[in-house]
Amino acid sequence: MAKKLWGGRFTKKTDPSVEEFSKSISYDYKLAKYDLLGSLSHVGILKKTGYLTSEEAKKLEEALDSIFFSINNKTFKFDRAVEDIHTDIQNKLQKKVGDLVLKLHTARSRNDQVVFATKLYCKVEIKELYAGIVETIAIISKAAKANEHIIIPGFTHMQHAQPVYLKDYLDAYAAMLGRDASRLNYISEHIVITMGAGALAGTPISAEDYALKASEYIKEQGIGSVFNIKPTTNSLDSVSDRDFVIEIISALSILAMHLSRLAEDLIIWSTKEFDFIEIDEAFCTGSSLMPQKKNADALELIRGHTGRLYGSLVSVLTMMKGLPLTYNRDMQLDKEPLFNSFEIVSMELKVLCGIIKTLKFNEENIKKHLEDESLYATDLVYYLVDLGVPFKNAHTFVGRLVKYSIDNNIAIKAMPEELLKKMLSSKISKKELIKRFSPEFSVESKKSIQRTGK
Repeated sequence: MAKKLWGGRFTKKTDPSVEEFSKSISYDYKLAKYDLLGSLSHVGILKKTGYLTSEEAKKLEEALDSIFFSINNKTFKFDRAVEDIHTDIQNKLQKKVGDLVLKLHTARSRNDQVVFATKLYCKVEIKELYAGIVETIAIISKAAKANEHIIIPGFTHMQHAQPVYLKDYLDAYAAMLGRDASRLNYISEHIVITMGAGALAGTPISAEDYALKASEYIKEQGIGSVFNIKPTTNSLDSVSDRDFVIEIISALSILAMHLSRLAEDLIIWSTKEFDFIEIDEAFCTGSSLMPQKKNADALELIRGHTGRLYGSLVSVLTMMKGLPLTYNRDMQLDKEPLFNSFEIVSMELKVLCGIIKTLKFNEENIKKHLEDESLYATDLVYYLVDLGVPFKNAHTFVGRLVKYSIDNNIAIKAMPEELLKKMLSSKISKKELIKRFSPEFSVESKKSIQRTGK
């Protein structure tokens, strides 16, 4: 049976059902790299404070380095028989350095070991995800720029509302993702990686000895910028805090919601009823029964996975709500929701980037939608206001005009000027009124938007 990091006061073996039920190695193996970096730092602290000789520290460092190397070159194989990755690494170290490994746990608990590795994992993942968000924003912005001449119907309540620039529509999603990037960056900056909490009450090592900067070895791994370690200021809080996990999953849920909204728009636009866009076949699937089908399944999955992230957020919030200080085993259940949330969003960004890069806009079909006169009703209201008609009166007059047009199956532009004057105002000019039925006139008449580069 695999060795444990605990068990001195026990005379019985753990029941097999409990062994299986309490294992976390099937998912916390993802923390292996970060656990090793924590161990390397801890070796340095133990050497500095006299708990390890220089020779002992060197042996442990070499053994930890070799395991770290096996992780980087993907030859590391975790042992499914042990309860967690921290135990697995301890066992592998023991095979390399013998009983010297027993000194490594001096002034250390899995409680602070786990939170150290999890925080470092989060900071690294946020850094990588931030780059993915920035890339997605760039691709959306490029598509907006390439199609800046296109005007589309804007919608409220899924009804034609007013014409808008396609670039503004796409840039709205870029703005959302920009907030997501800032939100995650803020969370990362406020994650403080600490050592010295022990199980909950601190250790005999001074706080000053726990203040570490990234070593050259760690900098070589490309994560030096997120690695600085500080001594704990409250050891009870250090081992029991999972606010950072909740904040991250919350931020990722908001990000997933934004991606889902964009996916939904693209799905709607790809339907025959709209036919605004053509999604590349490489990002679609077919039907096992209907040979004509071209389904936007990737976008549908982006939309669907949002529910999984929401579920992850609620699961961690619920798990934490009744826990007394300090550490409780419930807290190992934060890992899967956290890991899954990062992985889902990262994959969604990659897929969405590919879709947007290859997206084609059907300008002729979009123009047909812009022929809907109701899109320009608000422009007619503003025209009447400019002629001195009170806004509410103008709103009522144009509303009646639109209804008359529908009820009598006659285009507003086809109505005689006398009728238009009667229904709207004697001051109107049909020639000026018809100008308002231009999508270009409509979008350019909106002066309140402070556009960059203008």
